[in-house]
Amino acid sequence: MHQKYATCNWKGLLRWTCAFALAMSSTFSVAENAKPLIVGMELAYPPFEMTDQSGKPTGVSVDLATDLAKSLGRPVVIQNTAFDGLIPALKTGKVDLVISSMTATPERAQSIDFSDPYVATGLCLLLNRKSAVKGMEVLDRPGVKVAVKKGTTGHLYASSRFKQAEVLVLDKESSAVLEVSQGKVDAFIYDQMSTYQNWRRNSETTRAILEPFQKESWAIGLRKGNDELKAKVNSFLIEYRANGGFERLGDRYLGEMKGEFKRLGYAFFL
Repeated sequence: MHQKYATCNWKGLLRWTCAFALAMSSTFSVAENAKPLIVGMELAYPPFEMTDQSGKPTGVSVDLATDLAKSLGRPVVIQNTAFDGLIPALKTGKVDLVISSMTATPERAQSIDFSDPYVATGLCLLLNRKSAVKGMEVLDRPGVKVAVKKGTTGHLYASSRFKQAEVLVLDKESSAVLEVSQGKVDAFIYDQMSTYQNWRRNSETTRAILEPFQKESWAIGLRKGNDELKAKVNSFLIEYRANGGFERLGDRYLGEMKGEFKRLGYAFFL
């Protein structure tokens, strides 16, 4: 009788232990899923990465990050970080992803992984209206001054290929545009859509060559070896495009540019 009671008690304890372990496992899983997705971006590149009048992050990349986090069942935290600090922040675990209009280059892919591309663009030229420069083929010459933004592919391009032109490396896009507008440099090497916007804002002092001399694509940056998250990100991008997500972002933030690119005969990038 005593032995039977002990056996029943042992079975009950085992069932309770299993139920408790299952509940704890479920709770841990929910907690893991609820961890914020920390996304690094430099909020200084409208209309992709910027802040609204109240200082809240907004733009194409912010909406994309928010929708991605939602698909993963996680809240999103936008970590504003200088562009040249984004890859170090990713590698050291301060951010989970980088969504900051970042070009996927072989050099960057040596230290981080990239998702599938989600934007097609390229490097173009913003020129001073009075500059004698007609295109890339005459840019690398003595006496020519070229502005680039630090850490961008324009910076990488100029520093690796230009042997005779003077390259001015600046921290801010606005500083480079000002240098061109004031005639202190001949050209600013930057991406196609920004070159278009900067030309429109400064049409009296600048001109643009919008045909890309180097085609590029933007992708989401991830830490090396994070294959599970990479697969989820790529699945999201495929579904997002199929469901018209990128089209809606283009209409919301880039409607005027979409129409102008069509008029000028350039393919739109999203």
